[in-house]
Amino acid sequence: MASGSPRRRRRTGGPARKHQEHTSQPTSRNAYMETREWLLATHGPVCAYCERRIRVTLITLDHVTPRKGKTAYDRRDNLVLACPACNIEKADKSFLAFLLGRKSRAASVLRYGAHLSGMLIKLASEIAGPEATARAARLADPDYPYLD
Repeated sequence: MASGSPRRRRRTGGPARKHQEHTSQPTSRNAYMETREWLLATHGPVCAYCERRIRVTLITLDHVTPRKGKTAYDRRDNLVLACPACNIEKADKSFLAFLLGRKSRAASVLRYGAHLSGMLIKLASEIAGPEATARAARLADPDYPYLD
């Protein structure tokens, strides 16, 4: 063995290490655009963070949990529509830090992000509080006749 090179130890006995598999598969660019179209058809061009309605051509898709180079985060349950201002402000902040910066965002996410993963919805619900959570549930009900 050459000097200065690290010495490698061979594993002997014991169970073999399992290759870690991701529970979500990376999303193709087409599926990414289909998510955008689905969200636009479901909610219209409304920011999931501030509820501002903007032109379709300006609305962006935001990764609720920042990508940081991983395509697995392109799943539908991690994407929301966002206005450019909110998308820029959020940048690579954690979801928790972004919602705590303005708690009204959590209530908006409950209304326009019901498709997000359960963990993200639970976090938004805890930040928004019981009244905002109940309001979001009412507004999500297709038989609810009022706009609140």
